[in-house]
Amino acid sequence: MAFWRRIWQRDGEESLAACTSLDVGTEFAKALVFEIDESGHGTVRGVGRKRQGLSHMQSGTVADIAAVVDNCAVALQEAEEMAGFRPSQVVIGIAGELVKGFTTTHTQERKRPDQPISEPELQKLIDGVQREALREAERAITWETGLPHVDVRLVHAAVTGAAIDGYALTNPVGFQGRHVKIGIFNAFAPLVHLGALQSVASQLDLELLEIVAEPYAVARVLGSDHLRQAGALFIDVGGGTTDVALVRSGGIEGTRMFALGGRAFTKSIADRLDLPFPRAESLKVDYARGVAVNHREEVATIVHDDVDVWAAGVELVLEELSGGDLLPGRIYLCGGGSRLPEIRDSLATEQFWKTLPFARPPEITVMAPDQIETITDATELLVDQQDVTPLGLAYQAIELQTSEDPLDAALRRVLRAMKV
Repeated sequence: MAFWRRIWQRDGEESLAACTSLDVGTEFAKALVFEIDESGHGTVRGVGRKRQGLSHMQSGTVADIAAVVDNCAVALQEAEEMAGFRPSQVVIGIAGELVKGFTTTHTQERKRPDQPISEPELQKLIDGVQREALREAERAITWETGLPHVDVRLVHAAVTGAAIDGYALTNPVGFQGRHVKIGIFNAFAPLVHLGALQSVASQLDLELLEIVAEPYAVARVLGSDHLRQAGALFIDVGGGTTDVALVRSGGIEGTRMFALGGRAFTKSIADRLDLPFPRAESLKVDYARGVAVNHREEVATIVHDDVDVWAAGVELVLEELSGGDLLPGRIYLCGGGSRLPEIRDSLATEQFWKTLPFARPPEITVMAPDQIETITDATELLVDQQDVTPLGLAYQAIELQTSEDPLDAALRRVLRAMKV
């Protein structure tokens, strides 16, 4: 099996060919092997998945590195054998309650507005934004863990927008003006979570291209300018966590995660019907698919009660993300947990949306892989909402290799200097 060329090269060396995306979920490890053509279009050639053990992951984070490596190796092997080749690089998703994603916007008044903005001045501005963002993340994670000092690391960063005197720009260098505004999305996580994923990549003998906050990857994947301007909410209901991302006025404003997902629903069914966990899981999956199951009414009652608690969690997260401003009128759902019809129904109730700053009832769409225009699935195995997240990670690899704009290039230089 041939190793393919590296996807991302520095300094104009020969570029990309293929890559792997790895979604290390609480319930499943999912791997996609995909090619990328010169126009930046991806084609999935191999798909693999392996169910994780109950003790391997905890609320979206790795609890047993050796076991997770074994599961990922099985998923990878399946995907690579289907594709017929093995890429040497990987993009991995990160989730969990302590992964914090937010956009920091910083405005600076220039003393000499008639002077064109220089590259060093832009980098100094970006540096100020990044230091402010790191302080904010350290405060939030320290407060939530109750520990005096948690080693917080940057997962990834992206410029969401820049403007001078109210005019939006893709590259401020060379422009004159007094007020320079720049917004940068940053995702931070405790070192222990980040280090676990780095170990997974290293033990799988793959070069880690990037670790990406999963809600960010999901929110970026639809990619239309109209959607970004109009705004949307993305809710990914996974096995151990629910990830929420807010896109507003052109960029990702923030991401939040809370530790309630499909596994909690299964546990309730197992406890209340006195069933072993695997039996309760298959009962829940059949129920979500509309297949006739035993105890259907009892399962419906249990799921309904749990979804009420879940919806209250989403409500709290949206209240925090909204910052008092109106929320967008579109909600996109994905993740295996969103198969349960009660999830969609709970978000459509007047009781839910009336308590939040929505101008009107939100339009709710369940995402599907065929909505992602930049990636084609040659395997025809990616069929429903649980396949959106690994495709979102693949899309991040494609974004990395497409021509980098000057703002992102300046951001990368700053990050290298900060050594975060």
